[in-house]
Amino acid sequence: MLSIVNTMVLTGVDAKPVQVEVDIQNGLPAFEIVGLASAAIKEARERTRSAIKNSGLDFPNRKIIVNLAPADVKKEGSHFDLAMAVGILIATGQLHSQLPDTFFLAGELSLNGAVKAVPGILPMALELQASCPQSCLVVPAGNSLEAAMVREVSSFQVSHLQDLCAFVNEQQPLTPVTMSAYDGHTGLVNQPDFSEVKGQENAKRALQIAAAGLHNVLLIGPPGGGKTMLARRMPGIMPAMTRQEILETTRIYSVANLLDSSEPLISTRPFRTPHKNASAASVIGGGRIPRPGEISLAQNGVLFLDEMPEFSHDLLESLRQPLEDKTVTIARAQSTVTYPADFALIASMNPCPCGHYGSDLECRCTPLQIHKYLSRISGPLLDRMDLHVEVPRIKYEDLTDNRSTDSSMSMRKRVGRARELQEHRFSGRPFSFNSRMDAKAVESCCQLDHNSQRILKQAFDKFGMSARSYDRVVKVARTIADLEESEKIRAEHVAEAIQYRSLDRKYWRP
Repeated sequence: MLSIVNTMVLTGVDAKPVQVEVDIQNGLPAFEIVGLASAAIKEARERTRSAIKNSGLDFPNRKIIVNLAPADVKKEGSHFDLAMAVGILIATGQLHSQLPDTFFLAGELSLNGAVKAVPGILPMALELQASCPQSCLVVPAGNSLEAAMVREVSSFQVSHLQDLCAFVNEQQPLTPVTMSAYDGHTGLVNQPDFSEVKGQENAKRALQIAAAGLHNVLLIGPPGGGKTMLARRMPGIMPAMTRQEILETTRIYSVANLLDSSEPLISTRPFRTPHKNASAASVIGGGRIPRPGEISLAQNGVLFLDEMPEFSHDLLESLRQPLEDKTVTIARAQSTVTYPADFALIASMNPCPCGHYGSDLECRCTPLQIHKYLSRISGPLLDRMDLHVEVPRIKYEDLTDNRSTDSSMSMRKRVGRARELQEHRFSGRPFSFNSRMDAKAVESCCQLDHNSQRILKQAFDKFGMSARSYDRVVKVARTIADLEESEKIRAEHVAEAIQYRSLDRKYWRP
């Protein structure tokens, strides 16, 4: 007898329907799985056999053929276990009816028949919402809240194979999973506050601009100046995530199997800090079985590269394409997957190996050492940093000054108003931030008056700017104007934006 059970396969952060076809034939006992199945799926033969027997059911002593259709798509993961076990039980007549075409199963089987949580449930639910909103998704109890986030799809939880068998035989109903409507949780509690940072007003201003327009920032200065402290407070001044952003980010964490079953929502903007010895695959994404890297896990948040020159040259150069396209594509022999990578990059570095070049302390480095150290940051990568910010050594007077400074809450309010202006300006376009404007949007939304053009032309000639540098200065000037709620870009906005592009001339081309 032939049985067909529906499940899903993950391709990047998306999911596609898959049919598990099970055929029981006469012949020598065998269990064959075809359809480009990975090693983890082929190991399901032993898990399925033990789970069926330990659930008080009979495993057929015949030839079993399982086909995963479409057969030309590579299949990965252990979530096919539940569908294969149910297909075998239907094909042997132990379950009295086929499952409806609208039912999709996902879950890993334990040897005792328990159904264990699996990664990627949220992408499956989102795919069913888009392609077949009347579908029913049966998931492990450990993934129930994750599946319930997509309210348009009916989700049911099972803890054991026997629960699903009893449902198919109409002996008991499945347990539906529900989740209260999104309550607008901001995810801003317990965030470090900018009021705790002494001095560094120029750097605070730059990070506020970066948060408003989602710009990339390079912090450069001697050790102990507070570069890391400043960067860690960046998410606290970014507005609360929208529901769409929460689903986008949570979907990536679901695929990477990094979700907590008790906290299925990623409602706080990510702040990812890969170590300087991290491999390119762990940061960019990849591996034998492609997985999202740190740049994708930082979606809608911040990626912080502390001591940027200490990272490998290949890793830094591989950042160039994601910084432009906001996606990263990983090609393998049998498949190609694309992960989102839309984040704000904050990088920090010392100006030399000892850290005191250009400061009021004596630098112990030779000119050759300084040149080699700074050369680790290539010109094209430096060009993609919208704001270059010097973070000098903090003075004693600043450390002992007890006067209250700007808090993250007040900064977040200004950033929020600037973002509201951008959302209104870019309504109907595929982007929402000044840093993401295309050439047509720059031309229509960033018109400069005569004085602004004159200042920008002088800076362009003096600093030898590239076309990309010019483009980013204009976008930063647009963000500065938005922070002041100014419809027009004035000369002082352009002058401030140019100020944030001058440090490469101080250190890289003195």
